[in-house]
Amino acid sequence: MSQVIAGAEPMSVNGGPTGVLVLHGFTGNPQSMRPLAQAFVEAGYSVEQPLLSGHGTAVEDMLDTTWEDWSADAEAAYQSLASRTESVVVAGLSMGGSLTLWLATKHPEIAGIICVNPATQVTPEVRDFVASMVEAGDVVMTGIGSDVADPTSPESAYADTPLKPLISMFDAAIHTQSALPDVKCPLLLFTSPQDHVVPPTDSDYLADVYGGPVERVSCERSYHVATLDYDKEMIIDQSLTFVRSVTTP
Repeated sequence: MSQVIAGAEPMSVNGGPTGVLVLHGFTGNPQSMRPLAQAFVEAGYSVEQPLLSGHGTAVEDMLDTTWEDWSADAEAAYQSLASRTESVVVAGLSMGGSLTLWLATKHPEIAGIICVNPATQVTPEVRDFVASMVEAGDVVMTGIGSDVADPTSPESAYADTPLKPLISMFDAAIHTQSALPDVKCPLLLFTSPQDHVVPPTDSDYLADVYGGPVERVSCERSYHVATLDYDKEMIIDQSLTFVRSVTTP
């Protein structure tokens, strides 16, 4: 495996009895969620921020990974956090949001979830297009990373997007959809109207089918990676308020 990109390292911090699991997106790494994760640490929470398999090094390391690998990583990080805390909130960006939703379908004991521009759907046309590229022998396509409005705050994501792993993410999102109406924990949902990676309609769909209470917040000044963008302080403030509200007896 290649060397981990500077700033992409995983983070594990023992704090108070409330834990927060923080999950990054597809082809990204913990750097994209670090300001939020660090804010949770500074607020006294126990925090797990894993580096998902194949991410944060070189794109070649990601080519043979699938949703099964990333969901296993998320589950392991959740179990580690749950074993040493009294309650857990999960927060995720993009595919990290997809993993957050997946965890919530598996663990009804989760106190609450935070999703930032989560990927929840894929049109058959998009999946077929990517599948046709794979069939044609393509391995990667131009990257989707660093969709950030603020030019001073880039994301250290891969420059290329691996295609087979992308299909596995698409298929997992479709599989998770049927369980979303059964999830009852509170959801804080951040959506960027100007998202060039995941359509805002993915958030609309989630809000429509989700079984628990939903609080929606619009990130008007940010693109896809809103956690690094002009709205990041707002996301931090509202996330801290949300975690307090769902974990205070």
